[in-house]
Amino acid sequence: MAQDSKNNYVLQGSDLGRVQIADDVVAIIAGLAATEVDGIAAMSGNITNELMSKVGMKNLSKGVKVDVVEGVVTVDLAITMEYGYNIPTTCKKVQDKVKMAIENMTGLEVADVNIRIAGIEMDKR
Repeated sequence: MAQDSKNNYVLQGSDLGRVQIADDVVAIIAGLAATEVDGIAAMSGNITNELMSKVGMKNLSKGVKVDVVEGVVTVDLAITMEYGYNIPTTCKKVQDKVKMAIENMTGLEVADVNIRIAGIEMDKR
């Protein structure tokens, strides 16, 4: 694997050609995987799930920072949790889900998934 000058990660391909993965794609995978975990209200700085499809894919990577060095990924997430969920348990689920999603979809190795709790969303009653 190599990295080109445009932050695309080049997977060594077959005789048919090569595959490039943009860092934004890895960030979007991480953000979507994190928001699928129960107890995660949103990515910090992100819009609500209902509006995501209307504004485009770029906004799905807000609250996510991805560094890929020689095929090894480090992910930093800023998330808003829902009130009442156990923070350590929920964060462990997010770390596992993000790691699995990135590794399964890209073939890159995930070394770290760091989480910053940026806020708590209170129940909307």
